[in-house]
Amino acid sequence: MVSSYFGEIIALVVAISWTATALFADVASHRLGSLPLNLIRMVLSWLFLSVMLWIVTGAPYPLYASGKAWFWLALSGLVGYVFGDYCLFNSYIVFGSRYGQLFMTLAPPMAGIAGWLMLGESMSWHSWIAMAVTLTGIAISILARGGENHKLTLKLPLKGVLFGIGAGVGQGVGLVLSKIGLEHYAQSIPAEAPQSIVRMMPFAGTYIRAVAGFVGFFLLLAMMKQLSSVGKAFHDRKGMLYATLTTFFGPFLGVSLSLMAVQYAKAGIASTLMALTPVLIIVPYAIIHKQKISIKEVIGTLITMVGVALFFLL
Repeated sequence: MVSSYFGEIIALVVAISWTATALFADVASHRLGSLPLNLIRMVLSWLFLSVMLWIVTGAPYPLYASGKAWFWLALSGLVGYVFGDYCLFNSYIVFGSRYGQLFMTLAPPMAGIAGWLMLGESMSWHSWIAMAVTLTGIAISILARGGENHKLTLKLPLKGVLFGIGAGVGQGVGLVLSKIGLEHYAQSIPAEAPQSIVRMMPFAGTYIRAVAGFVGFFLLLAMMKQLSSVGKAFHDRKGMLYATLTTFFGPFLGVSLSLMAVQYAKAGIASTLMALTPVLIIVPYAIIHKQKISIKEVIGTLITMVGVALFFLL
């Protein structure tokens, strides 16, 4: 019997999984580079998901997925992985995973806006207020007074901030596209299909996203004439270890469980719980990197999380 809080528990597991992903990806992106790491992640994710689908459903690929399901889930992979994760991992290179994950709190509001535009979902006045609270929390964390006039300035590089914003937008819009794709997928599964195929639908959806992500990153590396950098990455054993851990806790486990969470819990509650990563990462990141945590940064992060919660729970 499935617990009445099964979806919420899964969402908390996702937040923990993404915290581990961010810490591992921080190291891997510095050692391997953003594009090579992302291509390697897509390949490893593809392999992990193929094995799991083969064991559970008897086929190493998504069964019964319609053309519409492939289209929307592939588009989600291009937006969420190729654009969103490219921006996210570059933000890690610029200022580390703790601030990178702070910008990921933009994902739930961006998902709300995308749902409003693409699915006709409601956007009430309190949603806009909640978004303002979220942005205020981020601003408190990344702005500082400096100079003779004590003007507000960015204490983080603008390049990293732009990458962070791009990561949040890509993640939020990608989630809505995934929802559309999974709805088409569910409609294409015949009633007589085994329940194992229905239960594995989030993992099958992630498989399709990984295929699209692989194609996108491969083309980017080819256009930038950097495919040789992928071969060099395989010689970095420590980098490959962290890339494997990043893949397991990210595209394989975390992303798949996030799609499962929104199936068993209200999307707002699940998204809010999954967005706890910026809070969960503060202490381990500070310990690993031997950094001091300012009260202002903690307050800013907590305000950001309140904004995310208000966006969905009011």
